[in-house]
Amino acid sequence: EVQLMESGGALVQPGESLKLSCLTSGFPFDKRPMSWVRQAPGKDLEWVSFINPGPDDAHYADSVKGRATTSRDNAKGTLYLELNNLKTDDTAMYYCVLGGCQTSHYCSTLPRGQGTQVTVSA
Repeated sequence: EVQLMESGGALVQPGESLKLSCLTSGFPFDKRPMSWVRQAPGKDLEWVSFINPGPDDAHYADSVKGRATTSRDNAKGTLYLELNNLKTDDTAMYYCVLGGCQTSHYCSTLPRGQGTQVTVSA
């Protein structure tokens, strides 16, 4: 059974940083691309990033480019998303997704976890 469990979300102030984690099991993590998406209240799902099975091959949405780093520990089956210089617009539920996607439509068809809430507020 595929399991994806996000953690690390918090209430933070603008300009601060967070590192989200997604612990996985039930599939060969080291062979699968993975993605992060987010959904703000009242808004559509938004693609954030994806990473190929190789450790340093990550791609980012313009909204987080330069502020986000997606990484993976294949030995631990864990995906990470580090967000720096957080803005109020980053407030959302963040989900890890099994598979590589770059459009909200396709991302929405893939398995994802329950999410972790990031709230950025002064």
